[in-house]
Amino acid sequence: MTKKDNIVYLASVAVLLVLVYIGLISPERFSSVANSVFTFLSKYFGWWYMAAMNCFVAFPIVLAFSRFGRLTLGEAGAKPEFSNIAWFGMLFGAGMGVGLVFYGVGEPLYHLATPPFGAEPGSPRAAEDALRASFFHWGLHPWAGYAVIALCLAYFQFRKGAPGLMSSLFIPILGSEGRLTAIGRTVDILTIFATVGGIATSLGLAVLQINSGLKYLFGLPQSTAVQFSILLALGVAYTFTAVSGIDKGIKFLGNFNLLLVVLLSAALLIIGPTLAIIESLMTGIGGYLANFVYESFNLAPYGGTYKEWLGGWTVYYWAWWIAWAPFVGSFIARISRGRTIRQFVAGVLLVPALGSFCWFAVFGGTALEMQISGVADLAAQVNDDLSIGVFAMYEHIALGGVMSVLMVVLICTFFITSANSSTFVLSMYSTSGVLNPPKSRMVVWGVMQAAFAFVLLLSGGLKALQIASITAAAPFSIIMVLACACLWHSLKADFPEGSKVE
Repeated sequence: MTKKDNIVYLASVAVLLVLVYIGLISPERFSSVANSVFTFLSKYFGWWYMAAMNCFVAFPIVLAFSRFGRLTLGEAGAKPEFSNIAWFGMLFGAGMGVGLVFYGVGEPLYHLATPPFGAEPGSPRAAEDALRASFFHWGLHPWAGYAVIALCLAYFQFRKGAPGLMSSLFIPILGSEGRLTAIGRTVDILTIFATVGGIATSLGLAVLQINSGLKYLFGLPQSTAVQFSILLALGVAYTFTAVSGIDKGIKFLGNFNLLLVVLLSAALLIIGPTLAIIESLMTGIGGYLANFVYESFNLAPYGGTYKEWLGGWTVYYWAWWIAWAPFVGSFIARISRGRTIRQFVAGVLLVPALGSFCWFAVFGGTALEMQISGVADLAAQVNDDLSIGVFAMYEHIALGGVMSVLMVVLICTFFITSANSSTFVLSMYSTSGVLNPPKSRMVVWGVMQAAFAFVLLLSGGLKALQIASITAAAPFSIIMVLACACLWHSLKADFPEGSKVE
């Protein structure tokens, strides 16, 4: 590998090392600067995150219903290499994972106590609104962001033979060697920064929740030392699996995660308030569909409590999904070869979103029912620490101890599935897109992700994690919008009106 080929790698590592160093020697200053960036981006560019995500929802749907919907993501006549079940399992594990477990109970309870839409706190109407807000955050929008990147990458990789790099998406603008220009390298560096920011956020969430689970199960304190130990163990696990080879491992863990998700959901559906869960699912879907367009564009221009809530929840989520898009999009592109654009959009947008709805109805619906009926004051506990939600709920469920153990296992395997893949993808991004990057580079990226997550936890916990996502997503959102334009331009040039699309 020539020195020139190392520019993206060296520049990315250098920037992240500086951030990690500042965070370690002066966490207060790091937190102060990060908070200023967060406030600036949320206040002045919240509209951009909202507008961009709406474009990402519209773009794949338009493609699916256009004449390009019949186009195969791969050579003409190529067949999918994974069954639908294996495909959905890997999609769900890579695309959501830790976040679902972290927020599945905590988010609805938080919205119950602090209603976003003006209902009385703790009321039945506030409970309905809480699920509606949770469904909105975990519905079509996040998967649309992943779909946009995956579609663009799959087309340029599998149809044009371009390297698996974000700069390859700009071939229509920069030319076939555009990735070697300053613009192309900048795109790849920003991609790496967004990926590390997104995955470090999820790693931090996993550490916080595993610590909460171990506290409930074994009485371990919630402390920096314990969190560092958890982070170290997870870092070794995901780096080792990435270095060892992840093709079979990802598929196995994806199926295992899906099995655990179904098992835990089915158990709570049967043991918990079954009728309330079913009614929560129906009501949540109805509220989501009825308010989808309005909430997708509502920015509360005249202020109020909803304006404050928007910055801390919806804008944060949209930024987090954008930060995850380069990694998850690359992974989805890899496992979706051989499917048509129409099949891809139906599978990536609808099925995982429905899975998220079911998860929130089962876990969030159970917690809301407990709170409303007076079984337990879970909202107060979640208000103090969002990460303890699911474990606090399990204290009031038959077999809750067993399910808590399984939940900790699920958090670990969910994250390992995501983190070993991101380690592999980061290594690809920093080695000109080669499919089998050096193992030494995987070790570097494994360590860098863990180090960045530790700095974020040290400098502000959950708030710092949210800040990292919003900051990392800002430049990458522009790249995503331009990538959509490049894909559309390329499709029209490659398949002019009247030509056969297959």
